[in-house]
Amino acid sequence: MTASSHTMVGEPGTGTGAVPQPESGAFLATWIVVGIASGLGLTYGLAVMHDGTIVDGTTTLTPATAVGVAALCYLAAAATTTRWVAWLGVPVFSGLAFAGLLVPLPWWALFGLVAAVLLVVGRLVGAGRVTAVQGAALFGFFGIAVLALHLAPRAGLALAGAVLAAHALWDIRHYRHDIVVDRSMAIFCIGLDVTVGALCVVLAIVS
Repeated sequence: MTASSHTMVGEPGTGTGAVPQPESGAFLATWIVVGIASGLGLTYGLAVMHDGTIVDGTTTLTPATAVGVAALCYLAAAATTTRWVAWLGVPVFSGLAFAGLLVPLPWWALFGLVAAVLLVVGRLVGAGRVTAVQGAALFGFFGIAVLALHLAPRAGLALAGAVLAAHALWDIRHYRHDIVVDRSMAIFCIGLDVTVGALCVVLAIVS
């Protein structure tokens, strides 16, 4: 593992060196498959929690949660200037969504509070610029996903699913420039985002 796997590479245009080379086909395929499998597992698990199948038990909560977790993972890595923190954030922030069932605040408000804390942390450690970029991305992607929670079920599912699928473009940007998170994380997220996002849009149309 190289040093770049531990420390963050800055945003494009900050003079961080040569353009990174693409990873091998095996690397890409492996992490795409892991992301797809994880996305299907997430969708199935949340559907079962709603006492249904993937077809009738998938709600706007599924893509909205996935968007929020992904955005917080990127933000956490940026705020700590440590790439692997994004991987640590996957179980931590997923658990935070379930914590919303135990406290008076809705889960998406908890995500907002954590994001605010991470923005402060990023500024304190001298990573204010890259943290602000990630914070803006979270506000955009997750903000629309939260809005979708308040729409009619099918409309909300379609909107949140489209937002999650669109987040793959953010993942691609980070993979291509090798910034903020490990490339494995970016590829994993592409597989998960496109799989769950597209599935939610299709279910919203045909259900």
